[in-house]
Amino acid sequence: MFSKSCEYAIKAMIFVAQKSKDELRVGVKEVAIGIDAPEPFIAKILQDLGKKKLLNSVKGPNGGFYMDKTNLQSSIADIVKAIDGDGLYIDCVLGLKACSEKNPCPVHYEFKEIKKNFIKMIEENTITDFNDKLDSGKFFLKNS
Repeated sequence: MFSKSCEYAIKAMIFVAQKSKDELRVGVKEVAIGIDAPEPFIAKILQDLGKKKLLNSVKGPNGGFYMDKTNLQSSIADIVKAIDGDGLYIDCVLGLKACSEKNPCPVHYEFKEIKKNFIKMIEENTITDFNDKLDSGKFFLKNS
């Protein structure tokens, strides 16, 4: 459902949020290693997220990326929109440009309910919610 960039952005935000609990700042390399992603790709994503005010950064030897209380209230949908735009909300699941209620693709109506539930989930879950789930020890962020 998400682009690879968006998947990495969500994981990176959650990783930075986990480190921010301890008032730490993390560098690009640490994030890339922490979420098992290519460093140059993560550098670009973190820059984009910073420009869009979804996370903060400080330059210098003690610098890095971090999140404050406002950032932690960002929803997963906020990240998706920042990276992928609003395509999830408006695009056809089959990629057809003319798909609509008046001109539906073969799976339009079946996918409509799935899409509605998925959008509800990403809009209602914040970075803090994901942090809480990770803190419970029942969930993980990186493949072993």
